[in-house]
Amino acid sequence: MSAVSLRKPSAPKGFALSVHVVTWNVASAAPTVDLSDLLQLNNQDLNLDIYIIGLQEMNFGIISLLSDAAFEDPWSSLFMDMLSPLNFVKISQVRMQGLLLLVFAKYQHLPYIQIISTKSTPTGLYGYWGNKGGVNVCLKLYGYYVSIINCHLPPHMYNNDQRLEHFDRILESLTFEGYDVPNILDHDLILWFGDMNFRIEDFGLLFVQESITRKYYTELWEKDQLFIAKKRDQLLREFQEGPLLFPPTYKFDRHSNNYDTSEKKRKPAWTDRILWRLKRQPSQASPLASSVPTSYFLLTLKNYVSHMAYSISDHKPVTGTFDLELNPLMSVPLITMMPEHLWTMENDMMISYTSTPEFLSSSWDWIGLYKVGMRHINDYVAYVWVGDNQVSYGNNPNQVYINISAIPDTEDQFLLCYYSNNLHSVVGISQPFKIPIRSFLREDTLYEPEPQI
Repeated sequence: MSAVSLRKPSAPKGFALSVHVVTWNVASAAPTVDLSDLLQLNNQDLNLDIYIIGLQEMNFGIISLLSDAAFEDPWSSLFMDMLSPLNFVKISQVRMQGLLLLVFAKYQHLPYIQIISTKSTPTGLYGYWGNKGGVNVCLKLYGYYVSIINCHLPPHMYNNDQRLEHFDRILESLTFEGYDVPNILDHDLILWFGDMNFRIEDFGLLFVQESITRKYYTELWEKDQLFIAKKRDQLLREFQEGPLLFPPTYKFDRHSNNYDTSEKKRKPAWTDRILWRLKRQPSQASPLASSVPTSYFLLTLKNYVSHMAYSISDHKPVTGTFDLELNPLMSVPLITMMPEHLWTMENDMMISYTSTPEFLSSSWDWIGLYKVGMRHINDYVAYVWVGDNQVSYGNNPNQVYINISAIPDTEDQFLLCYYSNNLHSVVGISQPFKIPIRSFLREDTLYEPEPQI
């Protein structure tokens, strides 16, 4: 099974990225289960590059929100614990009450990913309450604009018009004033997923249950509210989805695979969905543009499934695994770290790096020293403000020294990352290395304020 979105190429293809998308309404449950299957960690044939994880209905009571503001929330912490040993780094996080959106990437991709903006759009209580709505991360991936949306739309069969209205409202709210960014409908890719709450119309409960038992999903799919809405709405029709070849993901009795046996006996439905949309292409290429290299963008859905083994919620999680082939519009990082030019003297390590002519540095740029297996960009073991400790400036390579007196002699491997304050992203990363042996140490160190993102 494969569903393909194609932007017809006129240039040779570059390389492929493997992207795994997770959506799950966790119904306030704590992360007490092994998530290896959900993250496809046991699939030896899968070499993933990016994880995009969206949760809905996380516990957002007052005590929980205060705790999560001071510390990592339990779900984010668990995902980082599982993915950081595999060299995945959390590059962005957005939280709005019960909605959480996480983006992880292997560290070698960091210089080619620029986080442009994050945004929350509440639609509950006339737009004032964030129990419903959407959270968004807008980024550039190898030069392509990508918008990621995790949403939770209104429930119940009779609220379909309201669901579609909220869908439109979330999309319309994603403007990027103050940024040199095109309209979201001109982004190269929109990934939109979450608990969309669309239901199955017309058929009664017994017919739906019998169809599920016999795996007759086609008839149910044709009465799915999202499927029907696409026939009437051109923009909605541009959002693609893989075939629903798995059972409806809602509503289950907790800790079982039995559909709702309560007094309400809610009719099963495919509430949890993953959609995507590629930028509209002109109907005919301009002859004047024929000599200009054009982009290559091929998105292939390799797998679209639910995970029935997870029963801590009344929803089953859904995952989609994509191959994204692209011809990179950005192939050289703005900063090239040069660990082969490292040397140490007393408590300081000298770092050399080069920058491209178009890179605009800031006095608030900094370089972090990380152990391989770092969880996120603030997980450094040492750092230096580039402007404060610059040894040479204006000539390539630039040199800056970093104090490493607090780091004991170790055989661990490290990375250097250059963080741009203007771009709010890592723009350069070194290859893994070991810290050279120091000649001697001194005890005096100066306190500096830690960089915050």
